[in-house]
Amino acid sequence: MDNKQLEDFIKSIDQDLEVRIGKQFTEVIVPPAKLYSLARQLRENEEAQFDFMFNLSGVDYGHDLGVVYHLRSTVHNHSIVLKTRTSDRENPQIDSLAGIWETANLHEREVYDLLGIRFTNHPDLRRLFLDSSWGFPLRKDYVDDINIVTK
Repeated sequence: MDNKQLEDFIKSIDQDLEVRIGKQFTEVIVPPAKLYSLARQLRENEEAQFDFMFNLSGVDYGHDLGVVYHLRSTVHNHSIVLKTRTSDRENPQIDSLAGIWETANLHEREVYDLLGIRFTNHPDLRRLFLDSSWGFPLRKDYVDDINIVTK
C-alpha cells in the first residue's frame, strides 16, 4: 500500500482517527483507549500485516507524555507510524503492545524507566537501566542537583 491507501485503510477501521501523510510515513494519531485495538488489527489484517515494530519511543511534549510506534510490514513492504499521548503526567498509562509485537517488551521498559509511562498489561514492567532512587530523567521537568551537571 502507498501512503494514500494506508490512510484509506485506517479510515475504514475508524473514521475518527486523525491521519497525516508525511514525506516518509503515514502517521496516525491514536487516543490511548483505541491504541491496542488498532495495533491488533494492523498486525492481523491480511491487507496490512504490520509484523515488525522497528522502533518505539517515549516523548515528553511538555504538557503531555506520548509514545511513538514505527511499524513495518515485511510482507507488503509498507510502513506506518502510530502516535498516542496522555495529559496525565502524575499517572501516565498506555496499553502495552508487547502481546502483539515481542519487540515492544524492552522498548516499553525503557520508556517506563526514563519517562515513567506505565504500560498496562505489560508482562514484566520494571526499570531497565536505573534503580528506584532515580526519578524519570528524560522528563522535561526532571531535576537532579546531584547527578546532573549544568552550566
